[in-house]
Amino acid sequence: MTSFKDQMKTYQIKWRREHLTNQERGKQNAGWYDHVLPRHQWQLNLWPEISGESINSVSSYLKDERIRKHNGSHNLLSSWILCANLYFPFRNENGRQLLAGFLRETVSDQIVKVESVELEHAFKEYHLTPNFLLGETDGGRGAGQTSPDVAFEVETSNGPGVILVECKFTEHNFYPCSGRKKKSAGRPPNPNVSRCFDFLGVLQNPSEQCHLCAWERKYWDHLGPIVDMAIAASLKRCPAATGGYQLFRQHALAEGLANTDEFALVVSSVAYDYRNQDLMKCMARSTGIDDIRTLWNKLFAGKAEFITFTHQDWVMWVAENGQMDSWGNWLSYISERYDL
Repeated sequence: MTSFKDQMKTYQIKWRREHLTNQERGKQNAGWYDHVLPRHQWQLNLWPEISGESINSVSSYLKDERIRKHNGSHNLLSSWILCANLYFPFRNENGRQLLAGFLRETVSDQIVKVESVELEHAFKEYHLTPNFLLGETDGGRGAGQTSPDVAFEVETSNGPGVILVECKFTEHNFYPCSGRKKKSAGRPPNPNVSRCFDFLGVLQNPSEQCHLCAWERKYWDHLGPIVDMAIAASLKRCPAATGGYQLFRQHALAEGLANTDEFALVVSSVAYDYRNQDLMKCMARSTGIDDIRTLWNKLFAGKAEFITFTHQDWVMWVAENGQMDSWGNWLSYISERYDL
């Protein structure tokens, strides 16, 4: 059976032939592909109204916020570009109102308004940064730190809140832990990756059993105290080890933010394509988490909430609640571009 990624690769090549004049193959990871644009023409990957150098463009936003764009932004299958196309256009007042309604239905009925929509999110206040909370001292927004693909800063009936979103497209997992690498530039390599397969051992003594602690990462400071030990005992390995690293880091950030008591609502979430069901079950065989939608928030039951929603849910909401004179062009583009 053809994988979802292969199906979408074929679809994206077809879309490119029908909508873009440039058909030159692009290079990524030492290969040349039809579904990859020339690197310098990455903005052809964006909805036209957020491309270019205008004040409302993604490019201008990246420059203003000092964000490093993803290395694969010229790939038509880029989930980072998908995220920008789906959510960045809704930064204006009309768009934020639509988002607020969607998030009230999807996340919490306490959400009053969306204050801002930010790519590669990070708070500017030092005590709320990944540097301070997670010990990620050598990165920045877009590279080397836990910066959620998009975040919605909201106002709730009880105070401020933030919804951190890991946005996925054709990926089949949430990537393996960087701490398992036997070679790591500038940091000590992992001397014994087998430690990751004893999750209870990691929880009992993370400073000795988790190599991320040798890098002075603070993920377990936030997640260790809230682990459900009964569920942990049933798992075959640390959930970050081979397929859940991004979820692990984002949830640690969310829990760290929630523990500051400065927010009435903190949510770690995943936005994904409904057709990519393998993603939701990516840790079933390796780790024992049958479906992240039902088990992740039970494994880490703290102050931060965990939810998932689909890109189809969002597009349908806009189609049913948005004004066509404002969002008709966007809906047409998204439908043609991603078959949503």
